[in-house]
Amino acid sequence: MKILNKQALFELLSCRFESGDKKLKEIPDPALLKDATTSAKRIADAIRSRQKITLVGDYDVDGISSSAIMVEFFKQIPYPLDAIIPNRFRDGYGVSPNVLERVDADLIITVDNGITAIEAARICKERGIDLIITDHHTPSADLPDAYTIVDPKLDDCNYPFKEICGAQVAWLLLALVKRELDLKIDMREFLDILAIAIIADIMPLIDINRTLVREGLKVLKRSQRPASIIIRDFLNKSSISSEDIAFQIAPRINSAGRLEDASIALEFFTAPTLQKAYEQFEKLTLLNELRKETEQEATSEAILEVNEDDSIIVVASENWHEGVVGIVASRLVDKFAKPAIVLNIKDGIAKGSARSIGEVSIYALIKANEHLLTKFGGHKMAAGLGLMEQDIESFRVAINKSASSIPADAFIAKDEVLGILDAEDIDYELLDLLESFEPFGEANNRPSFLLQDAEVVDIKLMGSDNSHSRITLRQYPHHTKTIEIIAFRTIFHMPKNRKLTCSYRVSKNEFNNRVSTQLLLNKLY
Repeated sequence: MKILNKQALFELLSCRFESGDKKLKEIPDPALLKDATTSAKRIADAIRSRQKITLVGDYDVDGISSSAIMVEFFKQIPYPLDAIIPNRFRDGYGVSPNVLERVDADLIITVDNGITAIEAARICKERGIDLIITDHHTPSADLPDAYTIVDPKLDDCNYPFKEICGAQVAWLLLALVKRELDLKIDMREFLDILAIAIIADIMPLIDINRTLVREGLKVLKRSQRPASIIIRDFLNKSSISSEDIAFQIAPRINSAGRLEDASIALEFFTAPTLQKAYEQFEKLTLLNELRKETEQEATSEAILEVNEDDSIIVVASENWHEGVVGIVASRLVDKFAKPAIVLNIKDGIAKGSARSIGEVSIYALIKANEHLLTKFGGHKMAAGLGLMEQDIESFRVAINKSASSIPADAFIAKDEVLGILDAEDIDYELLDLLESFEPFGEANNRPSFLLQDAEVVDIKLMGSDNSHSRITLRQYPHHTKTIEIIAFRTIFHMPKNRKLTCSYRVSKNEFNNRVSTQLLLNKLY
């Protein structure tokens, strides 16, 4: 394993961005998105002729953020926009026939959904409603017969960077609407919400995504949007990182759609007052606590159902809440280092979520077995699917057969350790070095370092329920200085040989206006 100093680390991290950083003004023209200009003209015409416009979003963070950006943009025109985020339990996913039953509009715009909405497009055609689909998920061979479809993953779309989320597609389209109507709206003021969507939807933090997240986090620090003020107050930090969003904010936003109704989160983002934003954030926090309990129960049960001989985990139960199966799939990926599909069964129908690892495209594997499914959609690292209960076992066997030709190294997670860092180098200068490569996330993981056979000096349990461990270690026998590693959600016991080999991440800890380095356990070896 490579021994690293700060200079070697700087050079390693610099290699991730050989194309250099982009500025906001270098983001490719939204008009390069296929049919985006036609869509913007249709939206502009609808506004000029006072037609009724309905927005249909999605219940995850990306879909909620997309909807919030649209709602806030239309407020500034100002023009009425009827925004609907389907309820996961009553409506199902996206612009479904269920949702259309309660829509009376001349124009429907979808955000973060619609690329598989064949039936909904047919109904819109019959009713004389123009349907503009904006999505970022991978299209199937058959596309909906919509007025227009804006999706960077369409084969004939020339947008130069394909890995963008639904909120980015919506934001880029609105930039063209602004152009069409010659509006004086500053598109940068939506970057706080946009950054949250990019991070939460696990988009690769390279190229324009890196630019938008970096600038979005700056906007989040100064925005007077009530929701952004609440987020700042809650995090209470001098600088907000992508990990703060990923681990503290995104789960709260997501919990509304997972357990109750995503409109709670939409109302948080679009709250006109601090009081309203605070009330909605409190609801989200309570739902997130419930989500954690529900998810932990389901994860414990799912682990017992895993067939460890399978390359692709497929588990199902009537006991697992439909709203947490995606998180449970992520937990199984973490534990078993394999892609996982977790299904909820109700009345003979199974619905669930898939999560992947490394270079394995879970979408491609699912698509290869679509004959066994009633529906599916998604992208390389995450997908949703539905099938009949009696087909679950056949699907498990078939998808594992499809995966048998995938090379073993494709299953290796991308966040492998960079090397061994001397404990003497863990200081404020290292924090500054790491901060210069923010934002960290997908395709730009926060560096992991290895501790090999370190001496365990002491272990203390911490937290209100003693469920976290603080491990004091000596990296080398000749060191007088010790270091501490925090292991969240892990009760660690003293090893018999008092030795520990693990990977860890270095982060900034801010408490009572004091800044310190904090080492977080990544993985035990």
